[in-house]
Amino acid sequence: MKRLTTLFTGTLMVAGAAAMTVPTVGYAGSHGERYVMITHTQGTDPFWPVVEKGGRDAAAAVGATLEYNFDVSGDMSAMAKLIEAAAASQPDGIIVSLPDAAALGPAIQAAVADGIPVITMNSGLESSAELGALMHVGQPERDAGFAAGKRAMEEGVTKGLCLNQEAFNTALVDRCTGYFDAMGADLNQIDVSNDVSQIETRTAAALQADPEIDGVLAVGPHVCEAASKAIDDVGAEVHLACFDLSPGVMDLIESGDASFTIDQQQRLQGYMPVIVLHLYNNSAGLLPGANIPSGPGFVDSTNAAAVKELAGIDR
Repeated sequence: MKRLTTLFTGTLMVAGAAAMTVPTVGYAGSHGERYVMITHTQGTDPFWPVVEKGGRDAAAAVGATLEYNFDVSGDMSAMAKLIEAAAASQPDGIIVSLPDAAALGPAIQAAVADGIPVITMNSGLESSAELGALMHVGQPERDAGFAAGKRAMEEGVTKGLCLNQEAFNTALVDRCTGYFDAMGADLNQIDVSNDVSQIETRTAAALQADPEIDGVLAVGPHVCEAASKAIDDVGAEVHLACFDLSPGVMDLIESGDASFTIDQQQRLQGYMPVIVLHLYNNSAGLLPGANIPSGPGFVDSTNAAAVKELAGIDR
């Protein structure tokens, strides 16, 4: 594989500093609220435990209770039922990822109509407001993909491939789309699933079918790790770029097997909605005047060591 030296843009250190200084002391005016967080994970993605931890840390800071739910099937209708069940329990707020607005929108709108404040996070930025959510916490996904594609092209990529583990997830499609928009190329995306063995097999097959592919974007950390194995198995000279952090991704960056990863600071995606809901409920509707962008930022060989110990825990 190529061994690549990359330049740090400076974006991450500013964002990272903000994440590291999020207060963890108790807030005045705690009223024992109960919040429900629902995400679209199947329980196999190492990304989500960091989001959950962020939410629980924030709940502890304000004296609230956080319930975290997901459906192991990954089915959107099952996730919609979780939202409906949460709303029926009349919590003080619902925090929900929004990978499929068509499937989840009616349940969210019903919760809002019942007077329950809802904050979307991670995915669904474009649909959040129209469904009645107070705000969204997450990164603009197409912009993040565009930044990855621009940098990949600057680092020599001429033909790319995007590996999407959740084909239904509009946020991941936006990442892939942005990557190719930056290159002025048509979308070249394959569905690799969340199964590691399938990710390896499908990635290797795609690289063998088209030897001109010299750049791969993996839009999840476990996908990145599996893709690196596939690239090694095929013996290809491929620029590998990733999304999100994990100990394995940090190792790939330090070894030069991956050029960079895009950090969306998922702890903030769990932490900030709880804080915002607490303020909203206890301070007469106090609310930020805009959505909160949690990313994107670059992690590469110049700054990986600074965040490595937090990967999979708080980053």
